[in-house]
Amino acid sequence: METHDYFLSLLIILLTARIFAELAARWHSPPVIGELLAGVVLGPSLLGWIEPMEAIKLMAEIGIILLLFEVGLKTDVKRLVRTGVKSVVVALCGFVLPLALGFALAYWIFGLPLLVSLFIGGTLTATSIGITVRVLSDLNRQQSPEGQIVLGAAVLDDVLGVVLLALLYEFSIGGGISLLNAGKVLVFVVAFFLVAPIAAKIISLIIKRIDASHHLPGLLPTTIVSLVLFFAWLAHALGAPELLGGFAAGLALSRRFFLPLGIAFRTDERFAHRIEDRMKPIVQLFTPIFFVYVGVSLNLHQIDWSSVFIWGFSISLLVVAIMGKLIGALLIQEPWSTRTIIGLAMVPRGEVGLIFAELGRASNIFSNEIYAGMVIVIALTTLLPPFVMKWFYGSLEK
Repeated sequence: METHDYFLSLLIILLTARIFAELAARWHSPPVIGELLAGVVLGPSLLGWIEPMEAIKLMAEIGIILLLFEVGLKTDVKRLVRTGVKSVVVALCGFVLPLALGFALAYWIFGLPLLVSLFIGGTLTATSIGITVRVLSDLNRQQSPEGQIVLGAAVLDDVLGVVLLALLYEFSIGGGISLLNAGKVLVFVVAFFLVAPIAAKIISLIIKRIDASHHLPGLLPTTIVSLVLFFAWLAHALGAPELLGGFAAGLALSRRFFLPLGIAFRTDERFAHRIEDRMKPIVQLFTPIFFVYVGVSLNLHQIDWSSVFIWGFSISLLVVAIMGKLIGALLIQEPWSTRTIIGLAMVPRGEVGLIFAELGRASNIFSNEIYAGMVIVIALTTLLPPFVMKWFYGSLEK
């Protein structure tokens, strides 16, 4: 592609993503749905203006790393400690049940290969803490007892999801499932999470001192982006996916991060807020490219919509995706209404589910038909819960 054509493609992607995200927000839907739809419209499924070219893919991968940095940055492990056992039960059940049920459905009912089935189950474990926080905030329920349980559970769900993503990544590039490779990845992940926070804290102190003594515009975002990219490289060098580096950097720079054995690193609240404020425009620039790329990579024309498989696959996975999250919430000791809200709040897969699905597609684990089914399930589980939660809270107040 000529340089000027690439610039035009990038312009179209950014503007269309923004327009569709604004429309989704006006219709009280998560903006990520609008960005995903923008990719479907621009890609081979409809207009065919944009192709999933390598240059856009690279920018999309930067978007994923920065997105997981933002997820890590907003992760407050202290919240998980405060909400205690209830959050742990909701998170573990909401992680294990969709994984097990999704795998069983794909492997034994639909007869899909082992690795494909694991990727499908792994994709269903995701919970989008960003969408959950947004909905609870819109309803002014973020500080409610159920809101605190949900946010604590979402923290643990994020950590478990990233570890599972690292395992699936190793299986995809290693050519299959291996207990030896799985053990190696887990050792690397644990080592990385032990080393990364210490290194990030030391580097952040240096950045903070430089930032306090210099007034060069753009110094803070430049150094933080450099730190994130370094951690992405370091994660790859240690045998883990680059995505893990972004998440670990954000987690280490979050307001408080705990290591095993009770070691805690405190961060200056004002400095943490400054990092978040300065990084937000950069994250918001790159992450829509990833979501549009997901939509562009989906070719709906290649799917046989008269096939019983695609409808049976999508509907059954949707049921599993919803029930897997609801059951965990029903196991804790709370009023039924509270348990229902908690379960609904854990359902949205959003951007985290799309990261899993895109990894499966990029690794040639998912066929176009399976990828389409996964995107449909992720879109519906992201789109429906906010409306149901608003209706449910409204019915309780009557």
